[in-house]
Amino acid sequence: MSWDFSTEPEFEKKLEWMRAFVREEVYPLEVLDADEAGFRRIIRSLQDEVKRQKLWATHLPPELGGQGYGQVKLGLMHEIEGATMWAPIVFGNQAPDSGNSEVLAHFGTQAQKDRWLYPLLDGRLRSAFSMTEPFTAGSDPTLLSSTARLEGDEWVINGHKWFTSNGMIADFLIAMVVTEPDAGPYERASMIIVPTDAPGLNRLRNIPTMAGESERFGYGHAEILYEDVRVPAANLLGKRGQGFLIAQARLGPGRIHHCMRWLGLARRAFDMLCERALQREAFGKKLASHETVQNWIADSAAEMSAARLMTLHAAWVIDTQGAAAARKEISLIKFFGAKVLHDVIDRALQIHGSLGYSGDLPLEDMYRLARGARFYDGPDEVHRVSVARQILSGYKEPQGKWPREHIPTRREAAQRKFAALLEAATTDV
Repeated sequence: MSWDFSTEPEFEKKLEWMRAFVREEVYPLEVLDADEAGFRRIIRSLQDEVKRQKLWATHLPPELGGQGYGQVKLGLMHEIEGATMWAPIVFGNQAPDSGNSEVLAHFGTQAQKDRWLYPLLDGRLRSAFSMTEPFTAGSDPTLLSSTARLEGDEWVINGHKWFTSNGMIADFLIAMVVTEPDAGPYERASMIIVPTDAPGLNRLRNIPTMAGESERFGYGHAEILYEDVRVPAANLLGKRGQGFLIAQARLGPGRIHHCMRWLGLARRAFDMLCERALQREAFGKKLASHETVQNWIADSAAEMSAARLMTLHAAWVIDTQGAAAARKEISLIKFFGAKVLHDVIDRALQIHGSLGYSGDLPLEDMYRLARGARFYDGPDEVHRVSVARQILSGYKEPQGKWPREHIPTRREAAQRKFAALLEAATTDV
């Protein structure tokens, strides 16, 4: 089967504009000394320019309020956006809003789209995805303990959530809660839209994390208590017990976006590594002349190239066959991409020494962000298990006592297979 990741020249022009815009207009936000009001005013001005370029909210088809780009094009765009944490916000593709908008687009009613989706896509509302709990393993979401029971025409929600990204600044949450306690493990949970001004919804705090100062102005991971929170029955997304199915539809493309953003960040660290290698001298020659540094450069380039091709291939499978057909490819890029991100940043930090370790360069911030990549959207270990199981499902246990490639056994079979010809050859001689 042939693979085709190519895009038309007109789209490459859009990518070129994005590269220049992110470098010249978005990078400065990382070091800008401004209060929240000033910062948000600047963000809005940049968002307006993105909208004028028709590059806003590109993750949905036009009929749903987006620009209609497939996953390959989105991946290439996210690669550019990933170089700085503020670019996805400027382009309207930030998590969790992008994933939540896909859920609303594909599973929401028309009333839900009118109330939540279109204002979200327009940047007038912000959202959060409320699933992770402090007392159940995030790697096994069948253990969810937060519940919702239907009383008349209202859902009554109780539970304790945390790491609800951007929960402190969101206008509404999509909560994953147990509504069918007696159903099978993957049919117990549902998704429900919860306005953040609903009585009983207590947003306790943003949890301090390794990301540190990166989580400014309310962006972060909130701890939330649901205490008899009542919302209309019509706020149910999809059907009862469909939470896991919706989550998988949400997470597949989201992982593509994560991995491509990681590649953008890795590329920025790689550029810093190469520039420092040419700038710094030690033991009588430039660092770029030392074999160890050359190995770092070569290994980083190869790993990033491999991760990029794997990710674009996964995106192409989604575009051509759907997310379900790309399960193995998505899991592969999730754990491989996270490792590449970490390793490239680690090498860049190492070559900068104490300067890289300091806050005078963005590398220490990148390094802390990279650590979280190994458990975002499922820990790497779970994805490795998923990949291994899917691969093994294509194999059968060999018959007999020996492995299929056992040479003595194969030799006996080969002798029997060609016995007549061998005997004839002997007779001819």
